[in-house]
Order: sequence, then structure tokens, then C-alpha cells
Amino acid sequence: MRVARSSTMNAPRPRQPRRWCFGLLPVLLTLLPAMLGAQMFKSNATAGFTFLEVPVSARVAALGESSLALSDQGSASVFDNPAGLGFTTMTHSISASYAPWFADIKNYGFSYAFNPGEGVIALGAILFDYGTMPRTVIGDGQKVYDIIGSFNARSLAVGLTYSRMLTDRFAFGTTVKYVKETIDIYSASNVLFDGGVLYYTGLGTLRIAASIQNFGVNATFINDQFKMPSVLKMGAAMDVLGGKDAETTITLMAEALHPNDASEKINVGGEVGWRNVLILRGGYKFFADEESYSLGLGINPGLTVPVSLDIAVSDYGRLGTISRLTVQCGI
Repeated sequence: MRVARSSTMNAPRPRQPRRWCFGLLPVLLTLLPAMLGAQMFKSNATAGFTFLEVPVSARVAALGESSLALSDQGSASVFDNPAGLGFTTMTHSISASYAPWFADIKNYGFSYAFNPGEGVIALGAILFDYGTMPRTVIGDGQKVYDIIGSFNARSLAVGLTYSRMLTDRFAFGTTVKYVKETIDIYSASNVLFDGGVLYYTGLGTLRIAASIQNFGVNATFINDQFKMPSVLKMGAAMDVLGGKDAETTITLMAEALHPNDASEKINVGGEVGWRNVLILRGGYKFFADEESYSLGLGINPGLTVPVSLDIAVSDYGRLGTISRLTVQCGI
């Protein structure tokens, strides 16, 4: 049973033209400030809350983070492009992800989506647990420190998403999320917005997408202000072989990124699926400092309760590799 792939063939019937023209208004209002703000993006500064730039699901990581135009990610779309949720045919969708990050940091992700038939509502959460560190004070001797306890550090993001198809080819999605980073007794928090669109062009299976992520005002940590890791993305994807229910399917995709704290990047990826039971994935990131290739595997065992398992390995150059695991279920 197919778990994480959907098609415009199963999509709701097209809305009347007048209705979707009005429906397009919130999308324009969401993306217009971001597009105007993109002209002021600088590439010579740093941003805070950088944990938001780390991919959450194993499928996205395996594809080199080039998955913006995919409409079959289920609830995991909330972390990539909320517009993808609008194309889902599942009533309930759940995903859980885990990655052992560098320096014994643990990265968790969870998402749930509910599709009542008139739009999709979803909840997503990301947690980075930096672990426990010793609290020290200067001791009696020179350069001697005494341990008097310990403290914790964590990063958290919780978001609420709404996505909807406006026609059988076009969907939009918006997310509002609360983010917070804490170290010991100090913390910084903010409210950020994501917005995205996804469109099936009608040229074969070609679909294009655009999104703005982590859009918000500056935050303050103690007495210092820092900006958000906003990024403008544009992507495309196409099935170059096969399609829905085909024995073999090959999908290629690409994505261009314009972040406000680094130079522009291009990500490419592809996946080869056999009867939607076994899926091989790969991706590559151009113009990244350390990141390069990524590989992954997807397994849909065809159980009575549809469950899929995704595994990814990403190369970070001198830093080593990171493995990710995602379990998804949808009915």
C-alpha cells in the first residue's frame, strides 16, 4: 500500500475560478513581504536559531534538501514546504525522526497532519538536546576550576500549519511557529512564519514550488539582538520515468536557496522507486562549506497499517557523516 506518495489524480475537484482567485490572496500576502525583504538579505552576517536550517526528515536529507516541490511527504511537509500538505489524500499522517548530531547532540522531529477534506491542519515540533554540561567556578588555585553542579541547553520549535488546494494543480500552505533556545537560566524566543506554494504545471509531471522560511523580526539574547535565519527557496521536480503505480519510477529535483546569512546554494537530488516498496535516494549540495553528497533508502513493507521507514546518511566533509531515521504512518 502506498504510504507517502500522492497524485493529482486523487486530488479534490477543482474549485470555481472566482473562489480560488480569492483564495490566492492570503498566499500573496504571505509571500510578498518575504520577496520584498529578500532584496535586503545580506550574506556577510550570521543569524540565530540556526538549528532551524538542519533538515528534519531522512528523506529530505537523503535528497540533498532538494525536496521543495515534492507533494507526497505527508505530515513531514511542515518542515520543508507546507504547501505540499495540500495534495495529501491521507486523513491522518504522522512522522517521527531522529538523528545523532555532532558532539553528542540529539535531534528529534515529530509531525502530525489531519485532513478533514477542506484543507489540512498540521502540528510540527523540532527539538535539539545539547545534553548536560558541568557548571564550574574558579577555584583557589590559578587556572583551577571547581565543579559545583550542571546545567542544560536545548533548542525547540513548535509550529501550527494550514494548507489547502485551491485547484487540482495548485496548493498553498502557511506555518506559524514558536522557537526558543535555552542555556542554563538564559533564553531567547521568537514567533516566526513560513509560507509556500506548489504548482503542477501540466507539462508532464513537472511541478514547481517556492517558499520563505523562518521569516520574523530580530530576537534578543540577554542584551544582544540577532536576526532570524530567513531563506527564500525555489524548486522543481519531475518524474522522468514512470509515475503513480508504475513498477519503476525515477524522480529528479533541484532547489535554489537564497539565505540571509550565507551565499546562495543549489541542491539537487533524485530517487528511484521499485513498486513503491524499495526506494533509493541520493543528493548533492553545491556551494556548501562542508556538506556535499547524501544517500538514503526508503522501505514500504506493505503492512496492514501502512508504515514506511526512511534512512539517510549525509556527508559533512571534515566533520564526518550524520545518519537520520524517519518512521511515517498514514491512513
